[in-house]
Amino acid sequence: MKGRSRPLRRTPKPQKRRRLTAPGASPGTLVAPANAAPPKIRCIGYGPAGVTERDAISANDLPSLTDGQTVRWIDVINLGDAEAIQKIGDVFGLHPLALEDILDPHQRPKVDVYEDHLLVITQALGAGSREAGATDGRLETHQVAICLGHDFVVTFRETPGNTFDPVLQRLHAVDGRFRRRGPDYLAYALIDAAIDAFFPLLEVYGERVEDVETQVIEHPETGQINRIHDLKRNLLTARRAVWPQREMLNALVRDESPFISSQTQVYLRDCYDHTIQLIDMIETDREIASGLIDIHLSSASNHMNQVMKVLTIISTIFIPLTFIVGVYGMNFDRSASRWNMPELGWRYGYPVTLLVMTAIAVGLVWIFWRRGWIGTRDGF
Repeated sequence: MKGRSRPLRRTPKPQKRRRLTAPGASPGTLVAPANAAPPKIRCIGYGPAGVTERDAISANDLPSLTDGQTVRWIDVINLGDAEAIQKIGDVFGLHPLALEDILDPHQRPKVDVYEDHLLVITQALGAGSREAGATDGRLETHQVAICLGHDFVVTFRETPGNTFDPVLQRLHAVDGRFRRRGPDYLAYALIDAAIDAFFPLLEVYGERVEDVETQVIEHPETGQINRIHDLKRNLLTARRAVWPQREMLNALVRDESPFISSQTQVYLRDCYDHTIQLIDMIETDREIASGLIDIHLSSASNHMNQVMKVLTIISTIFIPLTFIVGVYGMNFDRSASRWNMPELGWRYGYPVTLLVMTAIAVGLVWIFWRRGWIGTRDGF
């Protein structure tokens, strides 16, 4: 009965990067990403006295909702409406080029300084990345744009996620130390939350690389190639997201800006150190993962050599025994000549033949053992 063949697991292909604006289009042309959901706007105002939060508001409500707040944080999720993004930009005086970069979801992490605000592009984990780390699925990242002004922070997120939930919890904390700081500290906290979210996921990938390495060495299997490929692809995605952020944070720390105080730059330096740690983790795991394929091939070849060694030794032992049996299996007429296998008439011919065959087999095994071919760590 033939067994069922297991279907190959097909990993989803990453989306191709496509330029949204047509070649030669006017600078500042706004084109919403295809198939993107309508924006969801959340307005958070805070100060030493407390925090006010309003969800599911429209872009037309922003002028009336943001007046009178010490620090205003506008969190925009989804970028499927260019007109709504334009209205938000008009309320806070965002530059048209900044809005164009915000709507382009494939920007490299960077810092752009404008007259009335600062634009920071960073990368954050997608909503399914935690599950991806647990099941070897595809790691996903999405773009986060942070516009920092003198009294406001506007964040534009490509997809929903819980990356900024720890920041919101700190805002609602009882001690209120966060609320006594300016918008630049909020921008730092958002960047730091996006970067720190990579640590737990990379720890999962590091443990998975070690597990696959152990399995490849001890029990090489064909399906391990797919797991190694998944790990390499996810680590490459993480590298593309984290590596450019080092340059972005270095620019924030190095360059003086009217939007970032010297006190906040100290915290940004700590965030820069976190990025260096992430890069070290990613590069270490990538080097190990890159060598796993060679280890897998070497382990599979070594396993095959051991199997062939066992079969060869068994065949070598049975070659002389087969020869003896073959000789005594010839049909000669003993009555025709006294030379036609006279030992067949011997009374003890059969047990002696078995003893000789046993002695030959034991002798060969002893010779192989003395030479170290069997009974050793590398033998069987």
